[in-house]
Amino acid sequence: MTDWEGLAARIRRIHERIRERVLAACERAAPEDLSAVAGEAEGDTIYAVDRISEEALVELVEQELAGEAPVVLIAEGLPGGALVLPRGASEEQAGWRILVDPIDGTRGLMYQKRSAWILTGVAENRGPATTLEDIELAVQTEIPLLKQHLADEIWARRGQGLRAERWNRLTGERRPLALRPSRARSIAHGFATVARFFPGARDELAAIDDEIAHAALGPAPPGKAACFEDQYISTGGQLYELMAGHDRFVADLRPLMRPLLARRGAALGLCCHPYDLAAELAAREAGVIITDERGGPLRAPLDVESEVCWVGYANRQIRAQIEPLLEAALRRRGLIP
Repeated sequence: MTDWEGLAARIRRIHERIRERVLAACERAAPEDLSAVAGEAEGDTIYAVDRISEEALVELVEQELAGEAPVVLIAEGLPGGALVLPRGASEEQAGWRILVDPIDGTRGLMYQKRSAWILTGVAENRGPATTLEDIELAVQTEIPLLKQHLADEIWARRGQGLRAERWNRLTGERRPLALRPSRARSIAHGFATVARFFPGARDELAAIDDEIAHAALGPAPPGKAACFEDQYISTGGQLYELMAGHDRFVADLRPLMRPLLARRGAALGLCCHPYDLAAELAAREAGVIITDERGGPLRAPLDVESEVCWVGYANRQIRAQIEPLLEAALRRRGLIP
């Protein structure tokens, strides 16, 4: 039987050591050095700061996890997107498939604008058919800005709720942290966001956002704001905001923009991938409702190239308010059947 508590503790140690190395690099290097393009991977551009975390990841997984039993490590920057550890073992021997994003939110961190996150999801190895729905253990660790002395660590086992701690960089102290999604029954006067981080179809995504907000709340009174948005360029960060009660609704619909962009003679840009959602189990264990664009569970394969739509609701009342409006907006545009 799997010692899930022990496994969570070892993954947390891996996260802490990656965080330590990334913070040290941020202290030594200028933003222009960290933001230098180091390569292009299947799923995203690789920046210099990403290389630090990727190299540490393989080394630490080999030390902390692979010595006990073979694992399939799935992460951006690996040849083919996956590596069986220890080296020489076969994929069939592996007990776990471990999906990792060693820095989710690179762009905000490398310019010291906003925290990034280390994300890990662990599923029993069911071969290539293993999906996000199969993840049994999630760990999410904040990489704070240099000017920030507190950072949060989150982990969850399926069916056992969320656990979290707040770490003090200055003293090393850890304190239990209670995270609770918003209990508001409406998005009114709260944060509700349709993600549109990058150029390409931002006009259509904004139109969907406006349509939903107007249908949910009606026209805003003159000089007032009915609700707000937060374009946090980190899926893990967005999920944290839902867990912490800061946001009430988030939708990342970028893959649905492919037909629209094709009609415009443009290619679809960067989208959410499964590794960005490696720790979404933690949000669900906190009580956040996570679905795909049609309201079903996330069933994307554990890989680095699949494009994923996801929608997060803080609670059932927010879902009841927003989901029918979202589906209507997508159907009206022919984006879902």
